[in-house]
Amino acid sequence: MDRIRPNFEPGGKFEKLHSVFDGMDTFLFTPRSTAKRSGGVHIHDSIDSKRTMITVVLALMPCFFFGMYNTGYQHWLACGITDNLPFWSLMFYGFLAILPKVVVAYAVGLGIEFIVAQIRGEEIQEGFLVTGILVPMIIPVETPLWMLAVAVAFAVIFAKEVFGGTGYNVFNIALVTRAFLFFAYPAKMSGDSVFVATQPMFGFGPVAPDNFTCATPLGQIATASSGDFTLHGIGDTVISSWDAFIGLIPGSFGETSTLCIIIGAIILLASGIGNWRIMLSVVAGGLVMGWIANTCATPTYPASYLTPVDQLIYGGFAFAAVFMATDPVTAARTNTGKYIYGLLIGVIAVLIRTYNNGYPEGAMLAVLLMNAFAPLIDYCVVQANIRRRQKRLTAKLS
Repeated sequence: MDRIRPNFEPGGKFEKLHSVFDGMDTFLFTPRSTAKRSGGVHIHDSIDSKRTMITVVLALMPCFFFGMYNTGYQHWLACGITDNLPFWSLMFYGFLAILPKVVVAYAVGLGIEFIVAQIRGEEIQEGFLVTGILVPMIIPVETPLWMLAVAVAFAVIFAKEVFGGTGYNVFNIALVTRAFLFFAYPAKMSGDSVFVATQPMFGFGPVAPDNFTCATPLGQIATASSGDFTLHGIGDTVISSWDAFIGLIPGSFGETSTLCIIIGAIILLASGIGNWRIMLSVVAGGLVMGWIANTCATPTYPASYLTPVDQLIYGGFAFAAVFMATDPVTAARTNTGKYIYGLLIGVIAVLIRTYNNGYPEGAMLAVLLMNAFAPLIDYCVVQANIRRRQKRLTAKLS
């Protein structure tokens, strides 16, 4: 890298690709340029944005690997195979199912970021390292690759680059990608379509029946005619709360296992990357609203019969609380604001999924809605602090 560096610096024959070279160099090695010691006081910290993003990716790995297993597990069940399930075959099938989506997400997203950075003459930021792995984990495993490519391109261009790039986006990019897919291609994202891979991956794995269909638990609840419902998995098996907590249920690739999400949360909290105020308040908001809905349960809204804990473990609620709501760019910044921001996400998520039968999952819209209000929340908190201190100062002077 040092030998070829002059070719990419001003005056070199590849100077127009300087951003590309710099992005690869800083990804592979620690940057050699640091703040100068003269002219002011600086704190040199080993935790930069690159290490922050890598830590988040590591925290996602429990959900990612479990998603590989669950994808294979659900596929084998869809094919009518329930005994002697081969662990490594299930894992390999899930790997083959998710790999193309990861490649497409990174290729499209990073490709656009490389081009924009080159045009602007800026450094390539590391923000998409997390987004590129998040996007395949929050969509159905059978989402066509071309749909994914279009959605990622839309999100990166219109929800990120037009605002100035990494650190300036108002909305979570991964959720904008999912929102685009949901509203543009609702049949693939609504929860009542096929959420299980039914075909062999690159010729590997058994073949499911052509007429096979499967709905997520929340999709089943949304179409229930009363509050007396039983959730079913593949093969007419009954889904319990324990199954939902472990994650052996139909759903988006990385969102089904609350247990793995908790492991990821522990990693984020232990490393100081994740914010416990937001996580705690999202859970609190979900429990409170879930309790209110359950107390006022009515057959008109079948989801109101879910217990407060079930509201947390079904769908993408837990995943959103740990990995989406805590996005430092789009979340509230003040400590008090984080409590308000998280609490409202939890309340709104349960509110949407319970009282809107046409949309069984509310976590995505709740986070995006509060992304828009996060600056206002911080502004109100800061202004309230200013007014309180002004009153205190006035009282002392008088």
